[in-house]
Amino acid sequence: MPLSCGIVGLPNVGKSTIFNALTRSAAALAANYPFATIEPNVGEVAVPDERLKVLQELVHAARTVPATVRFVDIAGLVRGASAGEGLGNAFLSHIRETDAIAMVLRCFEASDVVHVEGAPDPERDIEIVAIELALADLATMQRRVERLEREARSDAKLRPRLEAARRLTASLEAGRPARLFASGSLEHGVAAEAFLLTVKPMIYVANVDEDSSATTEDYIRVVKAHAEQEGSRVVRLCGKLEAELASLDETEAAEFRASLGIVRSGLDELAASAYDLLGLMTFLTAGEKEVRAWPIAKGTRAQAAAGRIHSDIERGFIRAEIVSYDDYLKFRTMDAMRAAGVVRSEGKDYIMQEGDVVNFRFNV
Repeated sequence: MPLSCGIVGLPNVGKSTIFNALTRSAAALAANYPFATIEPNVGEVAVPDERLKVLQELVHAARTVPATVRFVDIAGLVRGASAGEGLGNAFLSHIRETDAIAMVLRCFEASDVVHVEGAPDPERDIEIVAIELALADLATMQRRVERLEREARSDAKLRPRLEAARRLTASLEAGRPARLFASGSLEHGVAAEAFLLTVKPMIYVANVDEDSSATTEDYIRVVKAHAEQEGSRVVRLCGKLEAELASLDETEAAEFRASLGIVRSGLDELAASAYDLLGLMTFLTAGEKEVRAWPIAKGTRAQAAAGRIHSDIERGFIRAEIVSYDDYLKFRTMDAMRAAGVVRSEGKDYIMQEGDVVNFRFNV
């Protein structure tokens, strides 16, 4: 299954509007009442990559194919979700199936859009979602600790894991997410094995209005301060504006963005942030038929990367001919790159690097 990022938050904060804009569709019902999204909507979103157009011009390719990241629009969460309130059980099961979380926070006032808590307050809203996720994880960990206590009586080697599980449980009781433990720690490992919700990496999406007020800026500072404390990132965007832009063709949208002084859309920032948050990187292939960006996990070796294109290429792998994108841009033709000695021949254990332009040699 492809890696995915779940879009979560309280009802009516703009999740489905943002999802619709991301996927350039009306697949997700955007409505002004709680639980408009019951079954999760899933969409593949292109990751912005300016290198594709450059390579297309250099090799005269017929088309470009970007890498994509999968987003899942999940039903709104309310207080008591961990105990089954609202669509709590469904919400928690759907988020458990994703690999990262984008929490949408409403950072604007609007009298015509109902807020389930009465009025916007991103700090409170973060706390509501965080507590519900932590409570669900706490129930999971309490069961796991009980099991480890029984197993550790007869197997002393499990004592360190039991102690880590106890420390993790205590952290959850204090309302701290499991992702605060270092990725290489035993606590983080126990959390991942237990499929905890709060171990998933997080992006906070600050949904603002078109005319940012002083109140909106105060909300943004609150979100950024919270994200900084836990080492998470923040993407600021206007869901309503992005939805309007998404309804235009590329030329009209570019002209509209230029008139507003927008260099890079919030949606592009969100897609790129989610891609990185999921631990993905890109290698490139360039030929007359197409220039394509291929997503792989960071640390992937060359032979496994070849399998992203086709299993036969992985099975019959001989070598990978690699040029860095910067060298491709500098020398512009394969003859010039070979003359300059920047075309490398790498074996199956070579660890792929971001922006490698690759031609795989294989024999089946």
